[in-house]
Amino acid sequence: MILAELATKAGFPPGVINVIHGSAKSVDFILDAPEIQAISFVGSNKAGEYIYQRATANGKRVQANLGAKNHAAVLPDANKNQALNAIAGAAFGAAGQRCMALSTLVMIGETKEWLPELAERARGLKVNGGFEEGTDVGPVISPQSRERIESLIESAEKEGAEILLDGRGFRPEKYPNGNFVSLPSSLHEARQSGSC
Repeated sequence: MILAELATKAGFPPGVINVIHGSAKSVDFILDAPEIQAISFVGSNKAGEYIYQRATANGKRVQANLGAKNHAAVLPDANKNQALNAIAGAAFGAAGQRCMALSTLVMIGETKEWLPELAERARGLKVNGGFEEGTDVGPVISPQSRERIESLIESAEKEGAEILLDGRGFRPEKYPNGNFVSLPSSLHEARQSGSC
């Protein structure tokens, strides 16, 4: 809503940017409206497949990023401090559980050498109950989510990845039965591709 408001203040003509709130009926309206000729979607596979099929059947161009995987590439000319801060916020904010959370990071060239510093910044984030003062990273949404994250860390380890930050088994003192991972995902160096 704030972005739409700022666009209006910046002089965008009425109708160029519209915000529609709603659920399935609102989505169907967007998919069927002949005035809308292209759709970009980030979200689950099930929703994305539905959106793709219905929109393309209506002759629309569709860009669908299913599974809500968001990628970042860090190039050698990046400002190191700004890049590391942005990555930590994008990857670990909201315990990594928002649709725009950064889940894949590709470090290009010498930026691979920044990985230990990124792990240190992530290690400095305070994991605790979401409403506790000073908390940077709260619990994940369910026991199943925690188990999935921990299994991904274990899988990476079994495949030979170097685990730079391992949050398995983390239990805050006040919430020993919570769905906590020391961080939403471990950082590891994939030796074959040189990516994290």
